[in-house]
Amino acid sequence: MTDIVSDKKVILAEPRGFCAGVRRAIEIVEKALEVHGAPVYVRKEIVHNHYVVGVLKRRGAIFVDSEAEVPPGAVCVFSAHGVAPEVRENAKARNLDTIDATCPLVSKVHQEARRYARDGRTLLLVGHADHEEVEGTYGEAPDRTVIVESEESARQLDLPRDTPVAVLTQTTLSMDETAGIVAVLGERFDDLRSPADGDICYASTNRQVAVKQIAARSDLVLVVGSRNSSNSVRMVEVALLEGTAAYLVPDVTELDVSWLDGVTTIGVSAGASAPELLVDQLLERLDQLGYHDVELSVTTKEDIVFQLPSGLGQARPSA
Repeated sequence: MTDIVSDKKVILAEPRGFCAGVRRAIEIVEKALEVHGAPVYVRKEIVHNHYVVGVLKRRGAIFVDSEAEVPPGAVCVFSAHGVAPEVRENAKARNLDTIDATCPLVSKVHQEARRYARDGRTLLLVGHADHEEVEGTYGEAPDRTVIVESEESARQLDLPRDTPVAVLTQTTLSMDETAGIVAVLGERFDDLRSPADGDICYASTNRQVAVKQIAARSDLVLVVGSRNSSNSVRMVEVALLEGTAAYLVPDVTELDVSWLDGVTTIGVSAGASAPELLVDQLLERLDQLGYHDVELSVTTKEDIVFQLPSGLGQARPSA
């Protein structure tokens, strides 16, 4: 019997996809290739998206795990996630022509870390220890920084109650999860400081709010993003906490059609490092599967733009 269900639909979240920091980082690598020519070396993935990295590789970018792998004197781009001071020192010692693609909002957290460390405070860095952004921030004051990954680890901190502390967070965390950890720390310590406006970036916040909204109206939420993209993974978690089934979809080839069994309304969004092309491909596949109607759900408009680093427009003079 032919399926004649006609009320299938997609609710597409807005904002979604690239944030200003990701756009800036990708443009920096593209501009570096244009100015310097290939190869241009990039320390770690410029942003956490396999498709973006693949495109830049084909254009001549070489991605390395460490600045030590970059030939002396070569062009080296630091990823959007930031690096520790030690990395900058190592690059200088190798005479690398460095270009900093660190997201300005991550740079802000580094500045806060240095300021609080100068004030003699112990830094409580809320985040995932194995994430590159946390590694970079931790490196600003490793002797004064403790990484806090959960409410339980916050409760178990072996520090006196009167210790002067400062709370910093990874910019791509879940708002709700982070609020719980910060609340525990507030109960644990009498002298606690934190940035007035917090550290979770506007893009992470906006995308999580948008996902909450579509999750409330959907049977299933699909988030386009790579598995190593923290903000994309957090978006899936946000939808799940709303009681809606949710999956991460790195690209359309990883859409499992069994997820759609009995599903009438699908919410779709994308992490801050996922290109719109991947969203378009997913929508096209959903259309083939009968989800023809696409409704845009707008929670806010983003108009933030970050400027490229000064001096990127010219190649370094030959020695």
